[in-house]
Amino acid sequence: MARHLITSALPYINGIKHLGNMVGSMLPADVYARYLRQRGHDVLYICATDEHGTPAELAAKEQGIAVDEFCAQAHDAQKAIYDGFDLAFDYFGRSSSPQNHEITQEIARELKANGFIEERAIRQVYSNTDGRFLPDRYIVGTCPHCGYDKARGDQCENCTRVLDPTDLIDARSAISGSSDLEIRETKHLFLLQSALAGEVEAWVDERADNWPVLASSIARKWLTEGLHDRAITRDLDWGVPVPADTWPDLAAEGKVFYVWFDAPIEYIGATKEWADQDPENRDWRSWWWESDKDVRYTQFMGKDNVPFHSVMFPATQLGTRAPWKKVDVIKAFNWLNYYGGKFSTSQRRGVFTHDALEVLPADYWRYFMMANAPESDDASFTWEHFTATVNKDLADTLGNFVNRVLSFSRKRFGDAVPAGGEPGEAERVLGAEIARLLAEYEEHMEAIQFRKAAAALRALWSAGNSYLEEKAPWLEIKTDQDAAALTLRTAMNLIHLYAVVSEPFIPATAAAMRAAFDLPGSTATWVTAEEARTLAEVPAGTPFTVPPVLFAKLTDDDLEAYKTRFGGAE
Repeated sequence: MARHLITSALPYINGIKHLGNMVGSMLPADVYARYLRQRGHDVLYICATDEHGTPAELAAKEQGIAVDEFCAQAHDAQKAIYDGFDLAFDYFGRSSSPQNHEITQEIARELKANGFIEERAIRQVYSNTDGRFLPDRYIVGTCPHCGYDKARGDQCENCTRVLDPTDLIDARSAISGSSDLEIRETKHLFLLQSALAGEVEAWVDERADNWPVLASSIARKWLTEGLHDRAITRDLDWGVPVPADTWPDLAAEGKVFYVWFDAPIEYIGATKEWADQDPENRDWRSWWWESDKDVRYTQFMGKDNVPFHSVMFPATQLGTRAPWKKVDVIKAFNWLNYYGGKFSTSQRRGVFTHDALEVLPADYWRYFMMANAPESDDASFTWEHFTATVNKDLADTLGNFVNRVLSFSRKRFGDAVPAGGEPGEAERVLGAEIARLLAEYEEHMEAIQFRKAAAALRALWSAGNSYLEEKAPWLEIKTDQDAAALTLRTAMNLIHLYAVVSEPFIPATAAAMRAAFDLPGSTATWVTAEEARTLAEVPAGTPFTVPPVLFAKLTDDDLEAYKTRFGGAE
C-alpha cells in the first residue's frame, strides 16, 4: 500500500480562524487522513502555525510582549481549538522552529549554488509616518486588474493576481493608513522563477490532470501569464535569517526570508520536528525524498493559496536539484461565506472556531461543513441551513435511529442483542443496498469528493431508517417476537457499521456508537463488502447500553439566538 503524506495550508498565527479557514484546509485533510488510516494505509498528516511576517510583529507590539512569546501563546491557543475539533494531526508544528530555520537556509543555499537566487538592488516602499520599509502585504490600494480597493501589495484577494506594491493605485500604509510613502533603494534576494518556468510548466502538465479543476486552472493561469522573479527576503526583525555564511552583507542588515518562502518549507520542517521528538529517530527524509516512490502527497488549501503551492513552492523544490518530494494532488476549495458576505472579526460577523465549540460539539460542525464543502463553487453559511441539516441528517436520520433501536430493544428484550430468527428477503435486500452504498462512499472518499461522500454516508443512514419502517418491529413484536428480534439485531449491526464508517466525519459520535456494544475483541477499522451484506458483526447476546442523545435538535429559539449573537442576513 502507498504511504500517504498529507498537509493542509498552515493557519497564520495571528488570530483565531473562522469556519471558512477550517473547511478549506484542516478539516478535509483530517477527514481524508482518518479514512486512509482506517483502510490500513500508513499516513502522516502534518500541519503547523505559520508564524513569520509583519502581522505577528504588530500583534505582539499591540500586546506589549515579545514576538516569540506572542507566537508561542497563539500556537497553544490555536492547537487547543484544533484538538477541540478532533483534528488528528500526526504533528502540529511551528514555522519558527529550529528545524524550519535549518531547512529553509539549506534550500536557499542550494538555490544559490544552482544559479536560481540572485541579489538585486531594488527600490522599495518606505513609510515616513511609520519609519520603516513596508512589506508588500502592508501596503494596500486598488488592484489595477479588477478594481478591488483593498488589494494588498503582494496579491489581490479578489482576483488572486500576484502584485507588486508599485502596481497598486492609491497605495497607502496598512499600518497607519498614511499615503506619505516614498521609494528607497535596498537590496534583496530574488528567486529566479523565470528561469524555472519551463520546468514548472512541465511538472504541472504531468500532474494537474489529477487535480480538481479549481487547482489546475489557477496553476495554468499563472503559467500562461508568465512566471516573474520574486523577492524572497524582507526587512523585518522576525523570520528565518538570511545565512551569514552565504550572504554576509544582507545578514548584517538583518534581512529575513519572506514568509511565503519559508512557510511551505515548514511542511518539511514540521516532519523533521515530528521525527526529532521520536525516541527511535524516525527517518523524516523517507517522506520527502522522491526516491521513496511509495509516498503519495496530497495538499489541502483554499483557492488563494493555490498559486504558491502549485508554482512557487514547486519552483523552489525544482531549483534545489535535490530530490524533494513534490505534491501529487492539490485539493483546493472555494470560499465559505457568511450569508453571502465575508466573515469579519471587526464587525463581529460570522462564526469563528472557538465560538463554534462553545455553541455545539465538534461533530455538528464537522458534518455540516463537509456535507456542504465549497468544492465546486463558493458556498454560504446560514443558520437556517445549518439548523435544518443538523435536525434532518444528524438528529433525525442518524441519532433517532440509534436511540429508538437501542431503547426499544432494551425495553422488550433486555440489555443484550436479541437472537431472533434467520435473515430473510428483507435482510438480503438491505445487505445488498448497504454494500452498494458503502462502495459508493468509498469511491467518493478515494476521489477526495467530500460532498458526494457525505451524501453517500447520509444514504447509508437513511437505508437503516427505511428498513426499520418497513419491518416495524413495534408491530412485529405483537405477533412474532423472533421476527422483531431479528429486525432489531440487524438494526444494531447497522449501528455498529455506522460507527465504523462515519468515523472520518463524526469521530466522537462514532466512538459513542461503537462503545454502545460490549465487543472487547473487535478491532475492525473498516467494513468489507461481505460484512456489509451479512450484517452479523454484532452477534446475539452481545451486551449493549443506550448512549445519551447523540444529536440534540435545534429549536427556533436556538436559531434566533445564534443569529442575534453572530449576525444574520443583512
